[in-house]
Amino acid sequence: MPRVLAAAALALAALVPGPLAAEGRDAPARQGDGSLPGLGWARSGWLRAPGAAMIRLAATRFVMGSTPAEVVEATALCGRRSVRCEPSDFADELPAHPVRLASFHIDRTEVTVAAYRRCVAARRCREPPYAEGAARFDRAELPVVLVTRDDAAAYCAFRGARLPTEAEWERAARGPRSRRFPWGRGFHGALANHGRAGLDRTERRDGYAELAPVGSFPGGRTVEGVLDLAGNASEWVADWYRPTYPSGAARDPQGPAAPGPNGTGVVRGGDFESPAAWLRGAARREADITARVANVGFRCARSARRGR
Repeated sequence: MPRVLAAAALALAALVPGPLAAEGRDAPARQGDGSLPGLGWARSGWLRAPGAAMIRLAATRFVMGSTPAEVVEATALCGRRSVRCEPSDFADELPAHPVRLASFHIDRTEVTVAAYRRCVAARRCREPPYAEGAARFDRAELPVVLVTRDDAAAYCAFRGARLPTEAEWERAARGPRSRRFPWGRGFHGALANHGRAGLDRTERRDGYAELAPVGSFPGGRTVEGVLDLAGNASEWVADWYRPTYPSGAARDPQGPAAPGPNGTGVVRGGDFESPAAWLRGAARREADITARVANVGFRCARSARRGR
């Protein structure tokens, strides 16, 4: 059976995230070292004008997916966070394989309700069903949710963009060195809007019971300045789902040419209900592409033009 994401049903708690204990974080970016958003050329090879909505990632080669040892590590992380899981829960991350990607742009944050409403006003996008018991998510600064994969693709097309491929999304989240989390190797509860195990899967100690305004966790940004790639809302990508990756090296992979027997897609990044292991950059979830749920949103991407 497909592991289809379920909608959440708790009220929003507008608290401010506070510092939590951290384990194994990479050194944070420093003001002036070129690794913060809006500072032009960085040592990592990205460029973004101040205030720009998208970040350009340079053409690069990285390792996509997980090794068997990394699947075991993900299972162990569940245990350390009192979450029950099995290696089979992460088997769809296998095998780890080298991928070469051309340069592309990706949204700095998840698409907001305010941005999506411009597409609705232009009659190019469908209205999310906020009126059907989900009005608390209808706030301008929140990531837009309750959208199908087609809704997400329509919005990106409205902007002259597209959904990122699964490979592009993972490259953005893990960086050229294939980090485990967007910020580094270790999990840090203060750096993402995440969930936990239990009947109540939300985690208020990160400051939010449900969705947070985009950009609420700047400490969880990638080295290239991309925000919210772990937690808050899971994100649609363009690919159809398959339970394993093809073996061998790939160049600009687009995913399966046709849907599998379940006709399902992929969401990435985890959400406000996701425990730590599902916030890793390699983690994937199978999802019904027609589902409208309160913990799935998206961001857009576009291929970079030469010289731009």
